[in-house]
Amino acid sequence: MKEIKHAMIQENRMIAPGMYSMTLQAEDIAKLAKPGQFVNLYCKGEARLLPRPISICEINKEEGTINLIYAVVGKGTGEFSQLEEGDTVEVLGPLGNGFMIDENKKKHIVVGGGVGTPPLLELVKHLKGEIDVYLGFRSYPILVEDFESLGARVHIATEDGSVDFKGNVLELMKKENANGDIIYACGPKLMLKAVSEWAASNDIPMQVSLEERMACGIGACVGCVCKTKKKEDKDWQHRKVCKDGPVFWHTEVIWDE
Repeated sequence: MKEIKHAMIQENRMIAPGMYSMTLQAEDIAKLAKPGQFVNLYCKGEARLLPRPISICEINKEEGTINLIYAVVGKGTGEFSQLEEGDTVEVLGPLGNGFMIDENKKKHIVVGGGVGTPPLLELVKHLKGEIDVYLGFRSYPILVEDFESLGARVHIATEDGSVDFKGNVLELMKKENANGDIIYACGPKLMLKAVSEWAASNDIPMQVSLEERMACGIGACVGCVCKTKKKEDKDWQHRKVCKDGPVFWHTEVIWDE
């Protein structure tokens, strides 16, 4: 059973309006963490008892650090944004499963939407071969240079047209005639559903990291279930995104729910 640890903040800075990058000294978590997993961060305010699940953006096993990128969307994440270097925060992790990397695949399509982009950065570090990264944002792209520094070709879509292609990420993929051996994606459910349908029509296997409202993060509260197909029959079952996921094969997920 994992235990809640106190982690020291090495850095906590704004990288875009409403978006922050936090680096934690967390040796035990860094040692075990895999691309696609997440941690729970705990607030200090008594009125905010539930932890906030945040995907791991980068892992440095040598230095024992993890990097988290999060959006300020409420009082809890607002509290995190006020923390400074040297402060400590309670953290539990790593949690969930991660991406399953098939080393036989040599041409990768990586698709991120908004705050679903950060966990894909650590994934790209572990991929070998050609990597095309398609990122969709309302505005203010993040991590573009970080992906490019890893040798990935980065394609950007913004809804307001402020940067590069105006439209959504799937429209950009179609415009660029995206093709590959496998797709890895993380972002809003509507985006994942659309890309999943495109992947199915092009016979490309795809892994998706689902975003759900996780309360406990360990599968105890059953607050983040998603509907998935059962193996070897046409029936379905509820599975916990925090424990059974957040990464699933796209053919497992029942999207019209």
